[in-house]
Amino acid sequence: MIIFFIWLVVLIAALALHLRQMHSAFSKHGIKYLNPAPLLGNMINTIFLREHFAYDVLRLYGSFPKDRFVGRYEFTNKAIMLRDLDLVKKITVKDFEVFLDHRDFGGDTFFGRTLILMRGQEWKDMRSTLSPAFTSSKIRLMVPFMVEVGDQMIESLKKRLKDSKEGYIDIDCKDLTTRYGNDVIASCAFGLKVDSQTEQNNQFYLMGKTVTNFNFFQMLKFFMMMNVPKIAKMFKWDIISDSVKNFFKNLVLDTMKEREMHKIIRPDMIHLLMEAKKGKLSHDDVQPNDDATGFATVDESSVGLRKVVNREWSDNDLVAQAFLFFVAGFETISSSVCFLLYELAVNPDVQDRLAKEIREYDAKNGGKFDFNSIQSMKYMDMVVSELLRRWPVAVATDRICDKDYNLGKPNANAEKDFIVRKGAGVMISAFAFHHDPQYFPEPEKFDPDRFSDENKHKINPNAYMPFGVGPRNCIGSRFALCEMKVITYQILRYMELSPCEKTCIPAKLATDNMNLRLQGGHWLRFRLRK
Repeated sequence: MIIFFIWLVVLIAALALHLRQMHSAFSKHGIKYLNPAPLLGNMINTIFLREHFAYDVLRLYGSFPKDRFVGRYEFTNKAIMLRDLDLVKKITVKDFEVFLDHRDFGGDTFFGRTLILMRGQEWKDMRSTLSPAFTSSKIRLMVPFMVEVGDQMIESLKKRLKDSKEGYIDIDCKDLTTRYGNDVIASCAFGLKVDSQTEQNNQFYLMGKTVTNFNFFQMLKFFMMMNVPKIAKMFKWDIISDSVKNFFKNLVLDTMKEREMHKIIRPDMIHLLMEAKKGKLSHDDVQPNDDATGFATVDESSVGLRKVVNREWSDNDLVAQAFLFFVAGFETISSSVCFLLYELAVNPDVQDRLAKEIREYDAKNGGKFDFNSIQSMKYMDMVVSELLRRWPVAVATDRICDKDYNLGKPNANAEKDFIVRKGAGVMISAFAFHHDPQYFPEPEKFDPDRFSDENKHKINPNAYMPFGVGPRNCIGSRFALCEMKVITYQILRYMELSPCEKTCIPAKLATDNMNLRLQGGHWLRFRLRK
């Protein structure tokens, strides 16, 4: 028994010494940080559901306003969070090759084969292969599919309103927009006609719910895979279950086979992936600075503009990209839209002004809405741009250093430059920059006029990053913007939105989910617009 206690004391002393040395890693370099908890680091508020990850990151960012970068502990891992926009641009654009990759938490898994987690030259080749699929000319062909799905949604809403005795219905908009997003992806990516508003429990929708339901245990697993990959590999963890993988694999490959057999051509993602596999996707219409879908559109870099990719992609690689596209449409776009509907409901002046633009445009064009409509509606773009400023779905992104790199001094009081070592990570938080009053005055206010022709030149373009920053930005920004504008147009054309008893006012993020959610849900009241 005495020997056991001696070893216990030795173990505790060794752990305490290790933690002390680890926690001094920043202070000895003059890098400021918030005090970490043993083993959990700065993750304690997120892990114990005290605070949403977005607020946790924002608090760190705001604690040291004069510093160029600060320190953060994710469990026992050290990371640098950038606060200086010039440094962000330097790392993500000028020295992009040094910070090419994200953290590898996918490993040799299905999710690890998606574009977002591919690394090095393989990522460059896949980005170049897929970039022609996401140009404005390709997305233009998918807008009618989005409108068709929106028509289904409006008919369902009208029926529910007709059956309502009160003349209104209260709706959790996350459910509404997720079902819309599901049906758009089913149509635009897989060529399937699905009506999730009517067929509540169709297989496609249930699969999406399974994949994107980031509850506490999945959130913990996600952070463990990111920060302790050896343990994740030992236990063979994967974010995606075998049933989900098999569903998408069979869906994509069977659809491809049927189209090959019957020579079916439909301008959707499956067709574009088939063309990519054959090496037939044309880069001719991939243009830099193609902002046809709005202010928030990100540029395609020279990586995506490469003309030739001498690599054959496997069926699994193509299925993984189709799956990633599905997840992005099912979760991220639907989340953005339900926050947009919320902001319109609690800011009736903005809603009235946008509804007026929609009515005027609708009368002018005889009810027709297409890609040209998206290009023409100025206030719609201002509203969507501000929504992505206020509620960027990707709270933070990261880059891994490929070789030792001099970040310079963290602050004016530091004695020497800090060298970030090969394999270490740096974090960039869009949510933090978007809520910094230095770049966006009154950041908690929903103000579309920030993006008016008279004001948008005042915005520091480096501080606005709803779709990421640098060549590794979101390849699907044009698709996302089109879908957001289509559903907003259709809802406000027919519906008037207002808060109800369940509406979360003021807005506060729920802590039990990694994704952005309002506490208590996104409940709003819908009435037919007069």
